[in-house]
Amino acid sequence: MNRCWLFCTPIILLLAAAQPASGPGDAVRSVPQSSFGRGEVIRYTVHYGLINGGEATVETAGSLERINDRPCYKATVSGRTTGSFDFFLRIRDQWRAYIDTTSILPLRAQRDIAEKNYRKKETVDFDHVHDMAEVQNHKKDNPTRKSVKVANNSLELVSGFYYLRTLNFDRMRVGEVIRMPGYFDGDNFMLEVTYKGREIVETKAGDIRTFKLVPKMPSNKLFRGENAVSVYLSDDRNKIPVLFQAEMFVGTVKVDMVKYQGLKSRLNVVD
Repeated sequence: MNRCWLFCTPIILLLAAAQPASGPGDAVRSVPQSSFGRGEVIRYTVHYGLINGGEATVETAGSLERINDRPCYKATVSGRTTGSFDFFLRIRDQWRAYIDTTSILPLRAQRDIAEKNYRKKETVDFDHVHDMAEVQNHKKDNPTRKSVKVANNSLELVSGFYYLRTLNFDRMRVGEVIRMPGYFDGDNFMLEVTYKGREIVETKAGDIRTFKLVPKMPSNKLFRGENAVSVYLSDDRNKIPVLFQAEMFVGTVKVDMVKYQGLKSRLNVVD
């Protein structure tokens, strides 16, 4: 994470809130949802103060994929530095998940990370019946494969975002905590996110009515306290992430939606 805090894509913000997992979840589930589908594309710019430092895209493919004979959404988050940040950092990251259309659980997750001189390519295949994951590290000189135990109904970071969009915030009380078991980079964790109510936020795509969520941050040297990160989802059936804001010891970083297409419903923009 220290390699790219200035870039600060939505995925990195959720990773920063990871807590150790505890206890089993429910059985493999069925999660009805009407918030997202195929062919959705959302584009963001990353700001450090008044400086544009990067851009990110969150998208689902236009057709379903099949993993283990199950229909899946192919969801991809990609990000890159721009301008002067690209000269000093040069980040080209891609995170991908194949998300089961019924359970909204990942059946496969892939990472292709290029951050200055650092490289990592990894594939994780999830077995949610037996709560196991098969992890392949695609190093050219030393490829490895191992099996790890994961929590029941475990998410990875991309599918975690899509799962949040299935929740009914109209039925939540302000201050209610959402807990999601997950797996990342060899560790099981429990992500805790607090629902903070409704707000209108300003984005490059317009003023949008939103639900505000705050992931609980562990003590660290980057963020100002456990409530340093705020995530804003559109207050409509889409529940797309429209703004991320992180209060860091070196300043404020924002990930701001600039364009969108392929939404299933009308975005709740303030007229």
